[in-house]
Amino acid sequence: MVAATVSDGGRGPERWRSAQRGLSRLLVRDVRGLRRLIIPSRLARSMPDWFAAVQAVVDQYAQASAALGADFYDGQRAEAGVPGSFTVPVEDPPPPEKTEASLRWAVKDVWERDPDAPQTTAAQQEPLEVRLVQAEKKAELVAQKLVADTGRGTVLEAVRQDRQATAWARSAALGACAFCRLLATRGAVYKRDTVDFRAHDGCHCGVLPVFAGQRFELSDKAKEWERLYQQYAAPHSGDQLRRFRRVLAEHDPNPLPGSF
Repeated sequence: MVAATVSDGGRGPERWRSAQRGLSRLLVRDVRGLRRLIIPSRLARSMPDWFAAVQAVVDQYAQASAALGADFYDGQRAEAGVPGSFTVPVEDPPPPEKTEASLRWAVKDVWERDPDAPQTTAAQQEPLEVRLVQAEKKAELVAQKLVADTGRGTVLEAVRQDRQATAWARSAALGACAFCRLLATRGAVYKRDTVDFRAHDGCHCGVLPVFAGQRFELSDKAKEWERLYQQYAAPHSGDQLRRFRRVLAEHDPNPLPGSF
């Protein structure tokens, strides 16, 4: 018998987010450990080795993220009690060119620039060690997104292929950013063929499948986010997100994130 309701506050979504956050912490630890491969006096020669090493780490953790996503989907499907069998299509790690492009963006300010050139940014004028620290933080964030997207992509593709799935909802944690909390209040409005999941670097939101015969119900925390949004932000066209961010900072006991 199909479970009547499913919520973003259920035990399954909470466990999956917790597992993905744990994976992210281990990923950041390993990416940070590769910093030694970048030799400041030989950037052009040492950076390719760093790219390759981070690529290998991202691939390893992306596979683990995809496995977590598949296990989560199987668990939600079993809990829903839908008939028939289904094999979750496990997503591959991100293409090498995508990972390299993300990492090149992260380190773009490391390279020396002409301080008098008009395109030089304030970040590029910082001492090299400062630029390296900033690049490392950006690299950790983009690596986290690449890995988390692989798990989310696994669930999204499963929803698309599974005839028993009808929609999906965004599952956000208590400490999520205003953008993610706002999207989470929309509920299961994303249909089977909606594959676009809007995520930012450091995003830990999950994808919650909804199956035929189920009714989606917002968690208590998401209901409160919706109330705050409707009362303080919705009437102000063009300024909703800024106002929502401000009201969360003022009224929500869970602080907006600074980092993961």
